[in-house]
Amino acid sequence: MVGMTGKKTPAETRADRQEEAPPLPRRFGLTANGYGSLSRQFPSTPRGARLARRTVVRQLGYWGFGPMTDASCSVALVVAELAANAVCHGRLRGRNFHVRVDYEGPASRFRIEVSDAVLGRTPEHPALPPEDQESGRGLFLVECLATKWGWESRNPIGKIVWAEVAAVRPRGECEDARPTRSA
Repeated sequence: MVGMTGKKTPAETRADRQEEAPPLPRRFGLTANGYGSLSRQFPSTPRGARLARRTVVRQLGYWGFGPMTDASCSVALVVAELAANAVCHGRLRGRNFHVRVDYEGPASRFRIEVSDAVLGRTPEHPALPPEDQESGRGLFLVECLATKWGWESRNPIGKIVWAEVAAVRPRGECEDARPTRSA
């Protein structure tokens, strides 16, 4: 209702806001069958590793996995650890590292691949380092979060470290449902 001053009442303003529900995020890259893929190169620097993690989390949001879902947090941590290893142990001057994340909806899983340019330093079976050591737990975390993981040589140079993570859709989310707002 418009008052004597020509301004809307608070109740009318709330009703306008409820009608203007934001559009659903587009599901960039998902096929009708529920498959999606992200593939991108990043500079072999700590900043590049952070950017890789952020880019993957943003893409997962487009695929329907919000940044605070279990799947998104698990994938983000795996990408962060593998990207950090690529920067620390697989860095060659002038070479980027590559991140690929495939979402396989029917299989309910993500496949994460991080490739770098050094083949000589391959991942070993993860073991917890002594408690007083500050680093060395990355692959142990990857092993805890992934259903499987491993590495393979990359043609022509380098290696690919990969991991598969379960992709359980968040409860209560429907692909076509709009979020509701309470008054």
